Amino acid sequence: MGRAFEFRKERKFKRWANMAKTFTKIGREIAIAVKEGGGDPEYNSRLRMAIQNAKTANMPKVNVENAIKKATSKEAESYDEIVYEGYAPHGVAVIVETATNNLNRTVANIRAIFNKYGGSLGTSGSVDYMFTRYGVFKVKAEGLDLEELELELIDNGLEEVKQEDEFFLFYCQFTDFGSLQKALESKGLEVESAEFGAPSHTKSLTDDQVEDVITLIEKMEEDEDVVNVFHNMDMS
Repeated sequence: MGRAFEFRKERKFKRWANMAKTFTKIGREIAIAVKEGGGDPEYNSRLRMAIQNAKTANMPKVNVENAIKKATSKEAESYDEIVYEGYAPHGVAVIVETATNNLNRTVANIRAIFNKYGGSLGTSGSVDYMFTRYGVFKVKAEGLDLEELELELIDNGLEEVKQEDEFFLFYCQFTDFGSLQKALESKGLEVESAEFGAPSHTKSLTDDQVEDVITLIEKMEEDEDVVNVFHNMDMS
């Protein structure tokens, strides 16, 4: 089925392989979410997403609670959210979202990874126009009546449903993320992961070219300041 298909299946596992680094990243997500919308997940959809990602990564509940408590304290560390744009090999557009307490370190690391693995760091706006932000919720398909569920969720922002192995992927507009998340939760559905997706169009590559792009993406995701990496490579 090709390297892109295997990468799509395995990337979450690889991303969460180093638990200590993973928990640090999720702690930053929680800190930023709390700073933005407060420490109550009931009224903060971004914090709910961070907590869901913590569950997916098997982060202990006490760690999550401590991260929220720390983020609401006067001693809370401040992180800047910086987005970098550029190109991977073979003209694949890449957006790198970071959360950092050291801007010089982060930009140096991002530039170095682009350069080392055949890409190039671009300027703000150089590839952003190729991406459209949307919410994606991954839910186990077993036992679900998809037709009935679609009808019930349309009023909560659901725009599209796709199946990936044993999961349904529910898509919504960026602005409807919180509404759809609450609707899924109210139906007792266990969300395996929740994130913001990206490209408005994709670029097809050969298997060898895909391998080059995957190498850059994986190295980028390993950096401690990187929160998300989006690209427009065709992953089908």
